[in-house]
Amino acid sequence: MNLSNKAKSGMFLMALCSMLWSIGGLFIKLVPWNPVVIAGLRSLIAIFIFLGYMRALHYRIRINKRTLLCGLMLVGTMILFVCANKFTTSANAIILQSTSPIHIMIFSALLLGSRYSRSDYLAVAFCLGGTALFFFDQLTPGGLMGNFFALASGLTMGMMFVLSSALPDEESSMSALLLGHLGTALVGLCCLPFFPITLEPMAVGCMLVLGIFQLGIPYILYGMAVQRCPPLYCSLIGMLEPLFNPLWVFLVVGEKPGVFALVGGVIVLATVALWCVAGARAAARQQHHG
Repeated sequence: MNLSNKAKSGMFLMALCSMLWSIGGLFIKLVPWNPVVIAGLRSLIAIFIFLGYMRALHYRIRINKRTLLCGLMLVGTMILFVCANKFTTSANAIILQSTSPIHIMIFSALLLGSRYSRSDYLAVAFCLGGTALFFFDQLTPGGLMGNFFALASGLTMGMMFVLSSALPDEESSMSALLLGHLGTALVGLCCLPFFPITLEPMAVGCMLVLGIFQLGIPYILYGMAVQRCPPLYCSLIGMLEPLFNPLWVFLVVGEKPGVFALVGGVIVLATVALWCVAGARAAARQQHHG
């Protein structure tokens, strides 16, 4: 397929976005603070990036039921993911969160009555099987809790995607993201008196990197990429994050996932990738015949 220059630029933006997202696990590990406080302060820093971007494009902040619900799901995703990184390995956290498409499908089938093909259900079975392998490693009670935090973050992320798809325009999408980060920052600041922090240069530097380069700028790049790049390419390029996230942690901190987690991760990522490709081809055939 010949790609336009616009699509190529979108792919580059999405790749840059994914690589910046992937540093999250490492820098969360390096900050010795409570995970809810980390999530809140990270979002507080990112808020200024979002406000600057929205002001530059003359976007208004839209507050309605849809943006509030989407923002609430983002609050859950942010806090649960940081908690997962603190309690389990970064590999477990990011790959278990990457099961969000499965949560979307299960939720749609059970509550919305959506129908799916056999291949869709087969993909769910493979992903659930791969996910189960994460729990076969010898985990501490905290590690087990971290895995559940990661799965829960995948659920809230899936719900966020479902709600985001119903938003009418980029102004509403950016408003929902801003509200989500405002909510996360509020929760983190409320926890701060109970979990005091020490303002060490290393920790402060890591938080600035998380807020600006791992959260604020990548979300803007993502918003630009999805306007230029086909959804399938965005989805597949986005898988650079779960591939590189544990690599940075291993290279710097030396944290290694268990054997079962590695096998499970390969199964989950490969299944989601193949599922995205198959779904895109089926949609293209349907559009062609339609």
